[in-house]
This record gives sequence, structure tokens and C-alpha cells, in this order.
Amino acid sequence: MNIKFNRIAAGIGLFIIAVGALNACGNSSESGKAKAEKEQVVKDIEVPKVTDVSFKDKAGNVVTLNSLKGKVVFINFWATWCPPCIHEMPSINALRQGFKGNKNIEFIMVDVDNDIDQSSAFMEKNHYDLPLYTPAGDIPAEFLGQSIPTTVILDKNGQIVERLEGSRDYADPAMAKALEELIKAN
Repeated sequence: MNIKFNRIAAGIGLFIIAVGALNACGNSSESGKAKAEKEQVVKDIEVPKVTDVSFKDKAGNVVTLNSLKGKVVFINFWATWCPPCIHEMPSINALRQGFKGNKNIEFIMVDVDNDIDQSSAFMEKNHYDLPLYTPAGDIPAEFLGQSIPTTVILDKNGQIVERLEGSRDYADPAMAKALEELIKAN
């Protein structure tokens, strides 16, 4: 999987350098024109935006996060060789079972190795009823950094409300309650 850090890092780096330079050079006797010029420099820096993220299932069907707006989305990035991923899988399966039939939430299990046959066999062997996908394009760093498992939860507007790195117990009633509250929110 190719994760594009360069564009994001460059944009953030330029922004930090510009703000640092502006703050370091600032003094209280500055003219209004100089202040306006500094403010314009900051406005002209483009902060990269997260593009629509897409995933592909075993049948080749592609789902985009934009198409899921209006629903809460639970995305888990994992791999079959990852012990912490395997450790949390039963609790994710239990969490999803609690929302079975609820059309206001989607679960997306993303195999970061892009080996849908191997991950499908893993799911089948362990009797997990989890929707399996692979990335259908680049995954932004806002979703997946350098660690798996990583879980991202989106609200109905497609905004990230939680990004959790490392293994968790998703069968904890607090997680189900938090998801229910997101589902009920306007």
C-alpha cells in the first residue's frame, strides 16, 4: 500500500515554517502594512485536504467514504500476521453483532496487505462475520499512520471523531454506547 506522506508533510512543514517565521519576526511596533503582508502569506499556504477514500471487497465492488455519509463508519486497518490485530478481532466481531441490522452504521475491515484471499480465509476459519475490504487507492495519513491495528470512527458527516492505534477491547459497553450516541446525533 502506498501512503502519500510527502504532500501532507510538505504542506504542514511550510505552514509551520511560515507561522514560526512570522512569530519570530513579529514586534509590537510593526506597521499595519507589514502585518497584512504576513497574514496574506499564511492565507496563501494550502493545507492539503483529505480526498475521498475508497475500498474494494472480494467481488471487486468499490465503496467510497463519500457514499457512506449519513452513516457512522467504523474502519479497522489490520493484517493477518499482526498479533494485536488478531487479538482484537473477536471483540470487533462482537461489537458488530450488536449493531447487526442497523442501517445507520457501517463496519469496514481493511486488510492492509491487499491479500483479500488470505484475509477472507482468516475470517472464515475464525467464524468472523465482518465485511472485508482492501484499499482501492491511497490511504491518507489522517486515517492510517505507521501502526496497525488502527481504528478510525467517522461521524455521519464523514468527519473523523476517533482514531485509535493499537489493540482494544471493542466489546466494552462504552464503545457500543459511544457508537449509539453518534448514530443518534444529527
